[in-house]
Amino acid sequence: MAQRGEVTDIYTASMVQGLALVTFPAASTILTSSQHYGLSSTEYATMFVPQAAMAVGASLLGARLIRHFGIKRIYLIGLTANLVSMALLFLSQFAISNAPVAYGMLILATTNLGIGFGLTVPALNTFAAAFFPRKINSAVLILNALLGLGTVLAPVLVAVFIGLSIWSGLPLLVAVLLLGLLLFSLPLPLQTGTSEPEQGHKRPAALPSRFWIFAAFILLYGICETMNGNWASLYTQKLGATATVASLALTVFWGAVTAGRIIFAAIERWFPAYRTYKVLPFVVVLAFVALAFIPKGEISLGVITFGLAGLGCSALLPLTISFGQKELTAIASSVPGGMIAFYQVGYGIAAFSVGPLQQQAKLNLNTIFGATAILALAMSALSFVIAKHEEMYASGFGVRTSSNMIDRQTRRRKIS
Repeated sequence: MAQRGEVTDIYTASMVQGLALVTFPAASTILTSSQHYGLSSTEYATMFVPQAAMAVGASLLGARLIRHFGIKRIYLIGLTANLVSMALLFLSQFAISNAPVAYGMLILATTNLGIGFGLTVPALNTFAAAFFPRKINSAVLILNALLGLGTVLAPVLVAVFIGLSIWSGLPLLVAVLLLGLLLFSLPLPLQTGTSEPEQGHKRPAALPSRFWIFAAFILLYGICETMNGNWASLYTQKLGATATVASLALTVFWGAVTAGRIIFAAIERWFPAYRTYKVLPFVVVLAFVALAFIPKGEISLGVITFGLAGLGCSALLPLTISFGQKELTAIASSVPGGMIAFYQVGYGIAAFSVGPLQQQAKLNLNTIFGATAILALAMSALSFVIAKHEEMYASGFGVRTSSNMIDRQTRRRKIS
């Protein structure tokens, strides 16, 4: 039975992780402003490459690291990496006069943020499931809703701090919260109640071919989400918005993501998850097409459209992981880490590629958002392939299909 302090700790950590994750995109107008860091679009985009790479590596290695060092230690390392990231972002403002040094500090900051995200988020989800074994779905839903709340608050807070002429108040605030979490977490047991056997000498289960369909979907999803999450503020600013209103666009996007997850979970009885999964990608397509044609000056329309994009993105990531665990039972424990890894690959592609496309290819953001609609359309097609099995599963046929698939794979391995 989890202690009250443990429950408070992990749910608070989820919200703070959300704050940390969106701090850099929320401060995009500061980072690219000639009055502050003066980063070009390519320099801004390149900052997120090490973040994505480290998050992929950490999420893939996380399970093995937990088996060797214990989940509490890995969780604390993740919090520490997040703290280092926020501290570097805060301190980098004092090196603005030396552009290479300031940019180097920003790169180190995003590198640590990737490590922190890749280690902390899987640990938090493991804690939530272990602390509430009879209410796993709702426990994980609340955890991710709080993480979403953090992503919503980050652009709001940075807008407030910009209004007070102290934009760096956000990374400082997040750093203080992370330090408090570390001190609060140290004396807590923070155990899952189960011990995973060492699997270093066991032959890993082969990845079924269906896994790559899930991987392709989640990679495309990562691109679509990051196009909104990392570029919404700059896009809205190019429409003519102030830095404060540009931050509002990002708030609306993440707010819709968070609200959508809760709404679609609440209506699942009347509107099954597999239908939600088929519909939402088309909402994303619609949002990207709209963003391609919004004329300059239509700031309100841009903000509303980012809200539509957030609604479309909302339930896709958690549903992909859930569907994958149900169908790919032979590798169910590896599905979350694998999905997060491919999500981060998509994140890295979208975070980096937009800068060069603007500077070298001379494409504007409207055109880039419109082109992304093609990727969202491909994601829509894959959603039907994935949801077909979930629909069968909901009707009582999916378990047999999945079991037969695993049995065939087992027989092949024995023969070989």
